[in-house]
Amino acid sequence: MNPIRVMLVDDQHLLRAGFAMLIGSQPDLEVVAEAGDGARAVDLLRERPVDVILMDVRMPVKDGIAATEEILTMVDAGQVPPVRIVVLTTFDTDEYAFAALKAGAAGFLLKDVPPETLLASIRQVHEGGSVVAPTTTRRLLEHVGPMLVTSDAPESPRDRARRAGLTDRETDILLAMVTGASNGEIAEWMYLSEATVKTHVRRVLAKLDARDRVQAVVWAYEHGVAGPGAVR
Repeated sequence: MNPIRVMLVDDQHLLRAGFAMLIGSQPDLEVVAEAGDGARAVDLLRERPVDVILMDVRMPVKDGIAATEEILTMVDAGQVPPVRIVVLTTFDTDEYAFAALKAGAAGFLLKDVPPETLLASIRQVHEGGSVVAPTTTRRLLEHVGPMLVTSDAPESPRDRARRAGLTDRETDILLAMVTGASNGEIAEWMYLSEATVKTHVRRVLAKLDARDRVQAVVWAYEHGVAGPGAVR
């Protein structure tokens, strides 16, 4: 099996070097490209295929948000092969990380993430998952929640979900996704098979036109189905 090809995008050379050393120590992972800004990352992606990009937020020339939007637009247009992007952030740049998630990033990690979490996250997003752990994503969304635009209409979260075409069961699944629960955990909570949960998750993503679970969670917060805008 070929190793997962990783691109590191960060203007801090020492940080890239540390991540490269860690990732390179794994037989199933390989750093194939490095860039010090988003513009260079876009150029490199046109030259060589990459599976996962670790993308910093604040960088010169082109920041991580703009680079994420441009790269995923290229993917959607078939100009480059599919690639998954994980945003690197610190809590003093939460609003930027949130914007990157909206742009289609598969998740985000703190720069001081434990090595084993970084490695597991790369593998997870490569397999089609998202980095949506309760200890990270939930804290981010709660932090930026007051900045989100939600409807002032006196309707319940379920009414808002129904307007998007979600059934009550699918709304339950979405709210469980907001907590960062895995399919297995959701299945246990709701007394469903994991296969049934996977089917519901696929339907939720399709109805919300969400790229992955992260974008579905973002939608829930933006539309008041979860978080500060949810009037129950």
